[in-house]
Amino acid sequence: MTSIEIISDPICPWCYIGKTRFERALAERPDHGFEISWKPFQLNPNMPPEGMDRREYLERKFGGKEAAWQVYEDIRKAAKGDGLKLRLDKITRTPNTVNAHRLIHWAGIEGVQNETVAALFIANFEEGKDISDPALLADIAESVGMEREVALRLLASDADRDETIAEDAKAREMGVQGVPTFLIDGQYVVTGARDTAFWVDLIDEINQIKAANI
Repeated sequence: MTSIEIISDPICPWCYIGKTRFERALAERPDHGFEISWKPFQLNPNMPPEGMDRREYLERKFGGKEAAWQVYEDIRKAAKGDGLKLRLDKITRTPNTVNAHRLIHWAGIEGVQNETVAALFIANFEEGKDISDPALLADIAESVGMEREVALRLLASDADRDETIAEDAKAREMGVQGVPTFLIDGQYVVTGARDTAFWVDLIDEINQIKAANI
């Protein structure tokens, strides 16, 4: 079994695009033999708990309105090419994502991590919802088969908060500067939203190497 840890943030549009392309490759190679897990990375580790106005955040991050518009125009084009219907106009605030990452961690324990990540991307990018809201996160938990009330209680506590922040710090110490980053078997790194053809070729290469070593 080949392990792939996907280091990402559910408010990262390239992570959503990269996930889509990667999963299409998996669908083309259903015998891929990958064990996939999701690890936390905060694009904005210093984001206030309540988040901030999205327009202000983007203009501050990219150096003005025009620069922010161009960055997101490139994202819109890429997403459209992959069949994703982003509704960036609906997003009014950029959230702190610690709670979302905590939910992803708990979903991994329950065996529904990928479904949870997908639901978070959809809620943020297609529905413009605030994915730091505990009530929304509990709804997502319930939608993937987790216990809503348990999720609410955990979110109201500090359970796994320090561990989530430590995992983020660990990724940075490893040299991760942007996401998505794919860590293969703990030693090989693929960065960025690579296209589906790249992943199909890589899956074939990995399986050929594994077969040769049997």
